[in-house]
Amino acid sequence: MQQYENQALTIDSDKAQNGNISWQCPSNIAIIKYWGKYGRQLPRNPSISFTLDNARTSTSLAYKVRTSDATGIQLNFFFEGESNPAFQTKVEKFLSSIIDIFPFLNQLDLTIKSSNSFPHSAGIASSASAMGALALCLCSVEQNLFGTLQDEDEFYKKASYVARLGSGSACRSLYPVMGIWGERESAASSSNLFAIPWEQKVHQVFRSFHDDIMIVSKAEKSVSSRAGHGLMENNVYADLRYQQAKDRFDALLIALKDGDVATFGKIAEDEALTLHALMMASEPSYILMRPNTITMIEKIRAFRNKTGLQVFFSLDAGPNIHLLYPDEIKVAVKEFIQKELAPLCEDGTVIEDQVGSGPRKTA
Repeated sequence: MQQYENQALTIDSDKAQNGNISWQCPSNIAIIKYWGKYGRQLPRNPSISFTLDNARTSTSLAYKVRTSDATGIQLNFFFEGESNPAFQTKVEKFLSSIIDIFPFLNQLDLTIKSSNSFPHSAGIASSASAMGALALCLCSVEQNLFGTLQDEDEFYKKASYVARLGSGSACRSLYPVMGIWGERESAASSSNLFAIPWEQKVHQVFRSFHDDIMIVSKAEKSVSSRAGHGLMENNVYADLRYQQAKDRFDALLIALKDGDVATFGKIAEDEALTLHALMMASEPSYILMRPNTITMIEKIRAFRNKTGLQVFFSLDAGPNIHLLYPDEIKVAVKEFIQKELAPLCEDGTVIEDQVGSGPRKTA
């Protein structure tokens, strides 16, 4: 089993320099959903996701070698330019939990500034992009201070491992086009501990896929994803679900390789509806879809049946619709969105996105 605990990563304060790191990390949309976990953020079933492009978190991490006698994590955190006590507490808790991986964090004063290009906590995997960006910053700090992550593959592998500890789905956002997380024989080198890139095994049609996000609601979810995962422990359908996800995963890999958009779309929609069915079958039950979510699904299916165009929907753990379609039909789909779907969005908000090239280091 891969282990990243390393007590040797402590700073010689006479030699260390202060610094500032910045990364942008995209969100992702899971096609095979991760819903249910065990142990230290380990998945009950394998998952695979498109890495997005425009839906991103930008994070900067400034660090100074500590000169005071303060102990533990010393952090100033800002979200969207303002202090955010709730987010600060969450980040402090996460950083404290990975001291065994980055012991030098106890020797630094940290300032983290984070912002999103999309509404947080509304079901667009904001924790995935946020924790992905933070993990990349932390690995860059390690590389700056110790020179231990010069190999690019190892850098991203460790960043994916660390991101997973903050948010399971975050580990998939570290790679362009598509990422896989969770052990499965059909995906060579796959692991429960980190994600692996899958770009090279995907047909060209999927490398330019669109994902336009219909913002049905910008409000924070009534039940967090973390709580939703916890409710899977007593869900009577859990074991059947995990086997179903594995079977769909195997079928999806074949469709992705062959460029079979129809099979891809069917699996994507079935997975989205299964995810929300599991929420409704939880104890206590809850519903994150809104009336306009259902209306949009019906309009999308009607449009596909009428035109024969391969346009499909997905949902993350929230009410907002992800509209998935190949680049070759974008003109017709954009017109459909503006006429039929945008009026159903809060403030008419549509985030036009597509499969992306992964994270970007910006400083």
